[in-house]
Amino acid sequence: MRIEAAEIVRLSMPLVRPFRTSFGAQSHRDVLLVHLLTDVGEGWGECAAHEGPFYNDEFVDASDIVLERWMLPAVFEMSDISGSEVATAIGHVKGYAAAKAATEMAVIDAELHGEGRSLADYLGGDRDRVEVGVSVGITDSIPQLLEAVRGYVDQSYRRVKLKIEPGWDIEPVRAVRQQFKDLALQVDANASYSPTAIGHLTQLDRLDLLMIEQPFAADDLGAHAQLSSLISTPICLDESILSTRSVITALDSGACSIVNIKVGRVGGLLEAKRIHDLCRSRNVDVWCGGMLETGIGRAANVALASLPGFTYPGDISGSDRYFEFDITEPFVVHDSEIDVPTGPGLGVSVNEAALAEYGAVRRAILPL
Repeated sequence: MRIEAAEIVRLSMPLVRPFRTSFGAQSHRDVLLVHLLTDVGEGWGECAAHEGPFYNDEFVDASDIVLERWMLPAVFEMSDISGSEVATAIGHVKGYAAAKAATEMAVIDAELHGEGRSLADYLGGDRDRVEVGVSVGITDSIPQLLEAVRGYVDQSYRRVKLKIEPGWDIEPVRAVRQQFKDLALQVDANASYSPTAIGHLTQLDRLDLLMIEQPFAADDLGAHAQLSSLISTPICLDESILSTRSVITALDSGACSIVNIKVGRVGGLLEAKRIHDLCRSRNVDVWCGGMLETGIGRAANVALASLPGFTYPGDISGSDRYFEFDITEPFVVHDSEIDVPTGPGLGVSVNEAALAEYGAVRRAILPL
């Protein structure tokens, strides 16, 4: 497949409601897309980096520069390219996993359009529908939290994840558990605790949680392993998981027994699949994390979550959880499940009118 031209697309999409975590609140999504034109069809990819370097060290403005100056020129230089060759073509760029994932996603999308093959089939998915959950940010009060959770339960979500941070943890989680006794519930700290909080966090073990996600810093596997040894609730790692190598290290150290896989965090769909395959070979449960993606990135997440090793509901949610209207066909939740796209590539089409409505700025990047 030959890449003939490309563009970088930037737009800002207001969120239906602000989303608060331990690293700040977001009221909009700063969206960065890669659009490729090839000799077999077009392809789209989404960069899942956030506006600021607070979830990890990558952020949208930097990813934009790296894509234009180094990543896209590198794939242009290849006269014939496939999705499996993208990681090698851009491997000289250090870091910038989300930008790498966007580049690879766009190449794979175009390649599969040419073959008339769906992404789920390409990755090895074996389900027509995947179970999904919803992530609830930090609210101003416990009554507001209970109201938010009630709203999602009423929308048929069977699994809810609560964001926690120092000063907002045991009591709000206990209140939700008391109100919703049968709800599948988990918590996510986004690495906001220090190891001195290990004793405090053991109190979560009494609240019948599916898992506790990333309580400590990404590089502090020791603290995760220590907490894991003290409680029966499984520890899940998110920010610590950057590659198959990091998964092996985390599992061997006893830092976790569940792995969260995010396409943008690990550098692409194919590395995400390799992590899935590794975990499945070791009987380790995985699930798909979300990064407030548009329908482009969401389509990739749903296809990934259709693989057999994804045993927990993903943070994928319906499009209306985030946006008044999406830039693709909306993903709709039915009984806490979402249909896996079956069309070629990502299986969604980009709505040009929606891009214009959100004020998209498009920059053409021509082959060298």
